[in-house]
Amino acid sequence: MSNNARTILVAGGYAPSLVNFRAPFLKALRAARHKVVATAAEDDVNVSATLAEMGITYQCVPLKRAGVSPVADLRYLDGLQRLMERERPDLILAYTHKPVVYTALAAARLAQRPRVYPLITGLGFAFTSRGPKPWLARQVLKLLYRRASRHFSGVFFQNPDDQALFKQLGLVRPGTPQCIIRGSGVDVSAFSYLPLVNKDQPSLTRFLLIARLLGDKGIREYISAARLIKAEHPRVEFHLVGPVDSNPAAIPQSEVETWQQAGVIIYHGPQSDVRPYLRDCTAYVLPSYREGTPRTVLEAMATGRAVITTDAPGCRETIFGAKLAGPDGVSEGKNGFLVPVGSIDPLAAAMRRFWDDPTLALRMGVEGRRLAEQHYDVVKVNRQMLQFMNLCPRSQPGESTLAALGDIINQVRENKGQPPLGELHPGSRLREEIGFESLDLAEFTVRIEEKFGVDVFADGLVHTVGEIQDRISRAAH
Repeated sequence: MSNNARTILVAGGYAPSLVNFRAPFLKALRAARHKVVATAAEDDVNVSATLAEMGITYQCVPLKRAGVSPVADLRYLDGLQRLMERERPDLILAYTHKPVVYTALAAARLAQRPRVYPLITGLGFAFTSRGPKPWLARQVLKLLYRRASRHFSGVFFQNPDDQALFKQLGLVRPGTPQCIIRGSGVDVSAFSYLPLVNKDQPSLTRFLLIARLLGDKGIREYISAARLIKAEHPRVEFHLVGPVDSNPAAIPQSEVETWQQAGVIIYHGPQSDVRPYLRDCTAYVLPSYREGTPRTVLEAMATGRAVITTDAPGCRETIFGAKLAGPDGVSEGKNGFLVPVGSIDPLAAAMRRFWDDPTLALRMGVEGRRLAEQHYDVVKVNRQMLQFMNLCPRSQPGESTLAALGDIINQVRENKGQPPLGELHPGSRLREEIGFESLDLAEFTVRIEEKFGVDVFADGLVHTVGEIQDRISRAAH
């Protein structure tokens, strides 16, 4: 490892999520020449093998993800401490409730304490469900967060509502650095734009929902709205993709089978690759009660699909330019619609819009793709996270690198029909204005991107001149 390299521990609750949701971030850490150790609850050989190919070590620490179990949780805490004593991480990034609080508490036991950064990806069953069980889970979590928050070096939130709630409940201490990121981002290359199927045949409209089979994902509302629509337009299809879950709010498999037997939905079970289902749908629907930032919505946007979701924390941010709701309870935005949480009639009304205007799905989908590229590109999200945790290697750019950066800016501006800015030569006003002498390369490239509206770097890290020259040609086409 280089002098600036660190040992990073990434802790999650569910092993496949490290590959399915965190792989781009883990790769960004490795690209920055850090040693990475990942941990989750399951001894998953497929996850371990996939991570090994990335140069990442996987260590299983058993965890009971759902429910309150003091004995099992104490074992998890002890297991995390032993892992940290072996690996001696400099920094920890943890996501989902139990890994967040117990990594912080385990780190506090060490003689040399690592920096701890929780990533709040949503509030889950304890905060979104009602009844005695979620109430008890919520009280326990609040106590654990208040104790663990003493050891947070900084906190990532995925939407401002979660940040506000954590402050209100005292789950994050005053003065702790905080950063709001746009979810986990989406790989806009892997989820490329896909032309609509049957765009000129509204009778073949297909709706899709991808989620774990949980009540608070709005699946039952989706089913109820589907019944209303199919009574009017029997050929319209409603598809559901997602696994059964052990969460207390889980929908039983038998209930899903009843829906399918009645012809209300077509259920595809869990799928490792959802792109074929996004390709075949007309619009994507997620009537969730609350999210961090829903990854499936970002994937649908990147694919070029219009979105219907709820005016709920984490969901509402994904619909841009939403207007005030009309008499039918539907709020129209640039790339989709917002409906009230728990609603059925407004959800069905939003679905009817695509039947009434056959061009709507195409227009909203194109806008969704543009917004995904502009705001949710995983490269931008990962860069922001690494910079917040001070994990970008510091390296002052040389004159040849500076010249290459100037070429990139001018070529991209020319492609956009904008005039060139001239050379970034020593002593130039432009160079002085950017603040080249006081910034490292990572900060310098981000400053250029922000100032001149160009986005041509695959990451915010150090580049050789050869790498930059290669990116010149790619950015210019």
